Amino acid sequence: MTTAFTFPGQGSQAVGMGRALADAFPEARAVFDEVDDALGEKLSAIMWDGPAETLTLTENAQPALMAVSLAATRVLSSRGVAIGREVAFVAGHSLGEYSALAAAGTLSIADAARLLRIRGHAMQEAVPVGVGAMAALIGLDLDTVNAVAAEAAGDEVCSAANDNGGGQVVVSGDKAAVERAVEIAKARGAKRAVILPVSAPFHCALMAPAAEVMRTALAEVTLRPPVVPVIANVTAAPVSDVDTIRANLVDQVTAMVRWREPIAWLAGAGVDTFVEVGSGKVLSGLARRIADGAVTMTAGSPDDIEEVAAKLGASGVKNV
Repeated sequence: MTTAFTFPGQGSQAVGMGRALADAFPEARAVFDEVDDALGEKLSAIMWDGPAETLTLTENAQPALMAVSLAATRVLSSRGVAIGREVAFVAGHSLGEYSALAAAGTLSIADAARLLRIRGHAMQEAVPVGVGAMAALIGLDLDTVNAVAAEAAGDEVCSAANDNGGGQVVVSGDKAAVERAVEIAKARGAKRAVILPVSAPFHCALMAPAAEVMRTALAEVTLRPPVVPVIANVTAAPVSDVDTIRANLVDQVTAMVRWREPIAWLAGAGVDTFVEVGSGKVLSGLARRIADGAVTMTAGSPDDIEEVAAKLGASGVKNV
């Protein structure tokens, strides 16, 4: 059995996430305290008590999702499911790549929290609200979506932003161009084509100002080689070199999240068990559609943690 940890991206947040982990496990509580201290505010209070509209703000949702993922990772390690021992690879969807890098030791939790706060703010500020949009096109392959986006763009921006697998591709760009893409996709046989309720057009050329902010921010942070290969969003390939990781994280802001290919790469490398670490179950569903026969598990609650530890732990569940 070969296991990979995957870490969710924006959209998986929910008020209350992580509270049960903090109540059950001192190791998890310590992670939330680290994130609060790094940001100089009680992000944990927003995570657990809301309001939802405050948690959903990009600059809050991104570090909050990372906090839950790293809290669960730390508890799993204490229960015998450790990255570099029982876990051979890590990957994260968009902001989840920061979670993956922190879990693999490349970033400290504090630096990951601060970078994601900067990233979330910069991505939100890059495009005025209402100027951009994103849409999910279901039932078309990537080549077809690329053709749809090119036709819809005209002299505006419209491009594939997320290749999630299973016939699910998201486009991003100027609002009018994305709306045209929805209509063109329907005409080309998409099962569904819907505008997403997001506050900015992520992972497209309109995010270039945010990429420059991240270039500066990442240059000031110390990175260490990960203890296991991280499968990068922008290249869909394993990476361990810190200079390459830094460049990938800058490119990731404007580039498409190539999620289908990393999961397929992992399956080809012998990974048969995918554990989604953190809030939600979106990545587990995608993994089952991409990798035939994949076993998927989630690790976002105390019950999840105990189940994963019982099945994958090297020495069973340990008492704390």
